[in-house]
Formats: sequence, structure tokens, C-alpha cells
Amino acid sequence: MSFMDHLEELRWLLVRSTVAILIGGCVAFTFSSYIFENIIFAPQKSDFLTYRIFCELANRYDLDKSFCITDIPFKIQSRTMDGQFTTDIWTSITAGLILAFPFILWEFWKFISPALYDNEKKNAVAFIVSTSLLFFLGVLFGYYLIMPLSINFLANYKISEVVENNIDLDSYLSLVKTTVISCGLVFELPIIIFFLAKIGLVTAGFLRKYRRYAYVIILILAAVVTPPDVVSQMTVTIPMVILFEASILIAARMNKTPKIEETNG
Repeated sequence: MSFMDHLEELRWLLVRSTVAILIGGCVAFTFSSYIFENIIFAPQKSDFLTYRIFCELANRYDLDKSFCITDIPFKIQSRTMDGQFTTDIWTSITAGLILAFPFILWEFWKFISPALYDNEKKNAVAFIVSTSLLFFLGVLFGYYLIMPLSINFLANYKISEVVENNIDLDSYLSLVKTTVISCGLVFELPIIIFFLAKIGLVTAGFLRKYRRYAYVIILILAAVVTPPDVVSQMTVTIPMVILFEASILIAARMNKTPKIEETNG
């Protein structure tokens, strides 16, 4: 294919992906009331699943009781005339992006597949399933762990009793969307490392060399978004460490592949 043909294929990839996102957004818009009440605003309620689990663990093991709460001290407000309408639209589009993620991956795979070997093309299903699964696991991780931990911390953080927390709707939604999408993308770390190792930009030795720094960064992030108790911090830290270690194993496997192929040749 010529360069212009590749551009044409890329254009149609973007068009089909956009249409898929819009279709997913329309579906989400149909159920927007349920999405807002039972999903988006759920972590703002004291009976949210994460708070109940952490409270039970705190009572059982005599830990920090900051999650045993009856009220989260802030209110959500909309200060613009079209605030709730535009929020509904953009939230639906974000939900559409999440729903359409496997289809977008499939389109991306079709775009790059002509440059792959036959044995690599056979891995299309494995690539789409594993990448989608990691993304959705990251979204759930962000929603059920990072987001409620962040909301609980920020809602109870006070510089003075004079200041009341009346949070803008856009600010709250920004936290929700940023958290879940970012965590979804972070959970793609093993897939990213796979491709970087495949083209030789990352090695297992490099990751092992800077492992201690990665652990420090992970622990700092966990300490920032969690209460000062070991259980909460480990709940956030352990999945991130597992992702990093899995990335090292993937890089090590990819680094050995060329040697094996050369030996066979």
C-alpha cells in the first residue's frame, strides 16, 4: 500500500471508532439516570461497597476507622445554566469510549496486521481479549479503590472549619473520569512493555535496575490516596506491584525470543 492508502485506512479507522463511541454514548445516554445515581454518585454515599468493606476490616483488625462513616461532608453543585446537560452528554461519550474499547482495539489490530508475521496475526483474539480485560480491570480498580479513597481523603481534608466543601459538578466528574480512565490505561502496562520489548526499547534488565525506584513511586502514590493504615495502602500497592513484576516477566520473555529464533535458524 502507498502512503496515501495508509492514510485512507487510518481515516476510516478513526471514523469507525468514532461511530462506535457515539453508539456506545447513545446507549449510555439512554440509561444516564441509572449511571449517575448508581455508579457515578455512588462513591459519594457512605454506604458504598468500598467503605463498608474497609470499615469491616478496620473493626476486625483494629485499624484506622476513617471509613466507618455516616456522611461524606460535601455537596455537589452545578453553577452554570447548561452544566447538567453538557455533563450528561460528555459523561455518556466517556461511557461510550469505555464500552467501545474492544472494538477500537480490533480496528487498531486490523490497521497494523499487514505489517505483522503470520504467526503474530494468529494472536489477534488473545491480544484483544487480554488488552480489553486489563483495561476493564483497571477501570474497576480505579472505581472501587482509587476513587473512593480519593473522595474520602479530599472530602475530609480541611484547612479551616470556616470553609465548606461545595464541589462543582465538573470538578467531581473530572475526578471520576480521570481516575477510571487513567487506571484503565495504567493496567495496560504489561501490553505496552510487550511491544516496547519487542522492538528493543525496553529490556528486563532495565526494569529490574529501576525496580526499587518504581516501588518507591508506587508506595508514595498509595500513601497519598489512602488512610494511614497498612491494609488500605497494601490494597492499592499490591496490584500495582503485580503489574510491574508481570511487565518484567514479559520483557524477559521477549528479550529471549530473538536468541531462540537465531539458534533455530
